Amino acid sequence: MDTALTLTNDMKLVLGLVGFTMAMFLFERIRADVVALIVLVVLGLTGLVAPEELFGGFSGSAVMSIIATTILGAGLDRTGALNRLATWLLRRGHGIEQRLLMMTSGIAGLNSSFMQNPSVMALYLPVASRLASRSSLSLQRLLFPIAVAIVMGGALTMVGNSPLILLNDLLASANNNLPSGMATIEQLRMFAPMPVGIALIVASLLYFRYYGDRKLREETETSVAPARTESYFANAYGIEGDVFEMTVSAESPLVGMTLGEAEALHGAPLMLALQTGSDTRLAPPSDMRIWVGSVLGAMGSRQQVQDFAQNQFLKFSTRLRHFGDLFNPSRAGISEAVIPPTSKYIGKTAADLRLRKQSGISLLAINRDKKVVLDDVRKVALRAGDMLVFHSIWQDLAVAAESRDFVVVTDYPKGEQRPHKFKMAMAIFAITILIALTSKLPVALTLMTGVAGMLVTGVLRMDEAYQAISWKTVFLMAGLIPLGWAMDSSGTAAWVAGHTVERLPEGIPVWVLELAIALLTTAFSLVISHVGATIVMVPLAINLALAAGGNPTAFALIVALSASNNLVSASNPVISMITGPANYTSRQMWRVGGPLSLIYTVVVVVMINLMFWWSARGG
Repeated sequence: MDTALTLTNDMKLVLGLVGFTMAMFLFERIRADVVALIVLVVLGLTGLVAPEELFGGFSGSAVMSIIATTILGAGLDRTGALNRLATWLLRRGHGIEQRLLMMTSGIAGLNSSFMQNPSVMALYLPVASRLASRSSLSLQRLLFPIAVAIVMGGALTMVGNSPLILLNDLLASANNNLPSGMATIEQLRMFAPMPVGIALIVASLLYFRYYGDRKLREETETSVAPARTESYFANAYGIEGDVFEMTVSAESPLVGMTLGEAEALHGAPLMLALQTGSDTRLAPPSDMRIWVGSVLGAMGSRQQVQDFAQNQFLKFSTRLRHFGDLFNPSRAGISEAVIPPTSKYIGKTAADLRLRKQSGISLLAINRDKKVVLDDVRKVALRAGDMLVFHSIWQDLAVAAESRDFVVVTDYPKGEQRPHKFKMAMAIFAITILIALTSKLPVALTLMTGVAGMLVTGVLRMDEAYQAISWKTVFLMAGLIPLGWAMDSSGTAAWVAGHTVERLPEGIPVWVLELAIALLTTAFSLVISHVGATIVMVPLAINLALAAGGNPTAFALIVALSASNNLVSASNPVISMITGPANYTSRQMWRVGGPLSLIYTVVVVVMINLMFWWSARGG
């Protein structure tokens, strides 16, 4: 490796773009997908990437694989596979805590090998809620092990997570800039990282079996009750009381007011329903008018609702003559939902989203960083990881949840949408995996074959397939891929690698460099996301391996696996989805997840060295 490379203007510009990307991801002044767009435009305008290649990331196999895995996951979800799984787990667990915890975590890890990690976590949130409500395990003891197993299970295949999906494209790009005479770096097969993934899942299960679960019990011994019951919402949010009816008299000052104006009055209870004439609404829009004879459905303590009725000249009734059917627990109730990092709700208020008018959902409270927001809740801008408390008709909630802008945590009554397609979906999925195991077809083509099968057989409709795709993730990845190309083609990665090796002590073992690369990638993933860390570090790792006499494929694989080693921060999409539902604090995540991150690093480096040693021996 030539370490006498001169730092050119192109290299300085690439390093500047890397620094800009890190800063923007760290301080979140600009959305991640907008940052990717800016980087893409600058690369094109400066000529660092040729115009005809600039948008190649959008048609790359990595992006196609991500699209395919999300659609396949949506197809399995539509058939109620996860509902069946929860029932099976409860039956096989036989009420034994450790068995139920190990089985749930292990199967979640296996599921994540063929689906995007956030999608798997979204499917397992209601499963965990159902298990918690029917066993002695709390959500706090369930969700962290499940999330960790999902992250670990992503290492079983080359499509389990975004870094591994990206890796083959980055390896192909690196081949274009290898020194003369160097052997071509071969792309990795579908199940190439499986030994590492198995070791990681086993390590996580053993960790929680002998240490992590005990630590979680100590850290969360004052946690709330597992089931989403009325007492839970009273304890956690102060949302308590029964539902009462109030009929508006001619003397009431509420006549002519909008519901929003009535809710803003001092001492007003939660207004959940309104009947005017023949128009009866649960979660009525805030601009709906109140007239003489209108009936309000309000939730609160008996004394609070009685006082409000007396002050506003309303007829108070404890019997639900008008809303009895609407407030039937089998039809409507209170639920919790978490905002994922890909949600369009982020930055908007409930008033902006018009949740009641558009979706028939009343927002009652927001749980953010263990603080409960109850006052002016409709005016609070939403953030990723927020836990929202809703009241709605279950059917309306299910329809609104299809947008994937929030993930419902509460296990609520809902019918499986296409249970009759369950066997068909599982057969298509099994055939897809069989093709991947036995053929030499590209991974993206194999997965798209499964997608086509689900669409043709009616397991999924095309519009549903479009909705399942996380376009923010697609755009982020496709926009940043050319930055990795520029790192290679400009010589920036070679320059950094060469000067790094120059400053290292003589005879330093290769495994020490691998360990350093793994830890550096992990640190980067905390700042610039797993996708950003992979794109920046893979070209650097390959050039460092060439300079130090290591195996470039091994170094690159260590980077791709280490980019997902974020078990302590909400910057990991999977972790951000569980902090709200389980009320984890940063201290809890660091104390439980920190040691596991170190174990992850050691397992990855040791297993990859064993794999390539065995391969070199012809094993």
